[in-house]
Formats: sequence, C-alpha cells, structure tokens
Amino acid sequence: MLTNTLGRYFAGRFIGASFAVFVGIFMLVVLIDYIDMARKMSSVPTATAFVTAQASLFRVPQLLEILMPFCVLVGAMSCYLTLSRRLELVVARAAGVSAWQIVTPALIAAIGFGALATAVYNPLSVYLREQSKRIETELLSSRNPGLQEASGFWVNQVTGEGQAIINATTGSSQGGRLAGLSIFRWDLQGRFRDRIEAREATLEEGRWVLKGVNQYVLGEPPVALDTFVLATNLTREQVRDSFSSAESVSFWQLPEYIASSEHSSIAAAAYRLQYHKLIARPFLLAAMVMLASSVSLRFFRLGGVQKMVLSGVGAGFLLYVVQKLTEDLSKADLLNPIVAAWLPVGLGGLTGLLALLYQEDG
Repeated sequence: MLTNTLGRYFAGRFIGASFAVFVGIFMLVVLIDYIDMARKMSSVPTATAFVTAQASLFRVPQLLEILMPFCVLVGAMSCYLTLSRRLELVVARAAGVSAWQIVTPALIAAIGFGALATAVYNPLSVYLREQSKRIETELLSSRNPGLQEASGFWVNQVTGEGQAIINATTGSSQGGRLAGLSIFRWDLQGRFRDRIEAREATLEEGRWVLKGVNQYVLGEPPVALDTFVLATNLTREQVRDSFSSAESVSFWQLPEYIASSEHSSIAAAAYRLQYHKLIARPFLLAAMVMLASSVSLRFFRLGGVQKMVLSGVGAGFLLYVVQKLTEDLSKADLLNPIVAAWLPVGLGGLTGLLALLYQEDG
C-alpha cells in the first residue's frame, strides 16, 4: 500500500512538473509566433490583432509536438530535483524504495502521456493547424495581387498548353486551396507567354480556378479578370505532395495517405516515417524519463546540480541530433522508416538504463 501510494505521488509530481514546463514553453512560443505572424500580416489591411492572434494560436500546438520530448525531459529533471531538495527521495530510499520503484511511475505516466499525444493531441493539432492555414489563406487572399512576393511553395506543371510554374504564398486543404499566387507560363516552343498574379486558386478536376487575377503580357497593358481557368494535369495527390508535409496529416489518416501515395507512384517515405514516429512517441518520452533519472536521482546536498542539469540537457540535444539525422536519411530513402523512428528511442532508453544500472547496482 505504501508503494502504491508513493508511486501515485511520484507520478503526480512528474505529471505536474511536465505540464508546467509544457505550458511555459507554449506561452513563450505563442508570443514569438504572434510577433512573426503580425510582421507577416502587416501588409494585409483586414488582418486585425484578434484574427492574427487566433491564426498564431492555432498553429502553435503543432510546433510544440517537436518540443514535447524536451518538455518531458526537463519536467522529469525538475521533478526529481524538487524531490531531492525536499529530502523526499532521502526518506523514500531510507524506507527501502529502490530507484526503479521511483522511476517506474514516471515511465508509466510518460507512456500514457505519449499515447494520448499520438491518438488525441496529434489529430487536434493538425486540425488547428489546418484552421490556421485557412485563416492565413483568407487574409492573404484579400491582399492586392500585385503585391505578391516570390516565396512559399512552388510547383511545376506541363500540359498541352505549355509549361507553368506556380508559386503560392500559403495553402490550405492539403494544397487544394492556395493564396497569393504568381504563375509564370511558357508556350510549347519554350517562349515566355505571360505572368499571372491571382488572389486565390482552387483545384478542381483538371483545372485551377483562379480569382482576383491580374494578367501581365510583354508589351501589353495589364488585364484584370475576376476569374481565370488554368488547365492542369496535376492530381490532388501530386499537389498535396508539393504544398503540404507529412506533419500536416493526422495519425489516423496516415495509413490512407501512404496507400494513396504508393498508388499514385509518389514517394511515401515521409508519410511512413511520420507514422512510425507517432507510434514510437510514447516510448521516446519514456526514454527521456530514463535519461532524466540517470542524471537527477542523486541527493541535492551532494552538489553538482549545474553539471547534472547540463548533462541531461546535453544528452537530450544529442538525441535530437540523432533523430534529425535518421529522419533525413529516411526521407532520402537511405534508411528504413521503422529503423529511423525507433533508433533514437533505443539509443536514449538504453543510455539511460545503463547509466541508472551503474548508479543503482554498481
């Protein structure tokens, strides 16, 4: 009964510390992202402070998915440091509680938190990110087409009418709706035809429907059009591959996207990698707990707290570098997505386990 009660107490302290770190980083990222969004929308007359803040707030949850392992790492270190400073670890160890009994509640909580993050938080963050893109698209579509900048996303298409290179500032609906377009067109002989600036575009079967169009032809005055139809041979899957990323697809939709990409002969390595990363997320968070416990399960009065904190942060940073390296290798088809997703988990968990074994059992 003592162990169960103590285990629930340790788990509660870990969850509280991790949640506090998550909320603190969330507020910081919201502030930074709002400043960046306000700068980006400064040329849009319809972009009020409330709408800009809403667009920024909706896209921050997806940004925090990248920082989630670090929140757990810092939360676990903070939890164990607090327990040590208040001598609660000393009392628990004097009562015969081993380090494994202290770490196990946090491991179970981290796995449960990771499962919720994959099954619930990820779809919610993807949905909010899509709403942010929709708001951003609507705001940018109200801007004067002549003010478009060559930035954002690019796609090339070749049809019976010639070649067209499409640039869009932003897109939503997985590339099905674009805003802030600049289109450069050439004829079948390779001669430049015209440049088209459009406020927004919607992908339909075999065509782009452009709205708020300004057409520029060499030697002729600009022509303003309400709508303009541009033929295309691009499928929705091909457009989605150019204007969206695997991170913009929720966990429950990834198997469908993988099958659709393979059926359309489009590289599905990024979608496979994202799918296995989300499956491995609960165990990655558990590996972060192991790393944190290996450097913070010591008595506070023995000193060396700064060194201990730096060691934990350094280990987390090295694990992040390994994760990015394996992701890049997987996206380049040089490493199997399963290996790329689970290798950082194995390295982090094994490193923390060996360090804790050495400290606890000699």
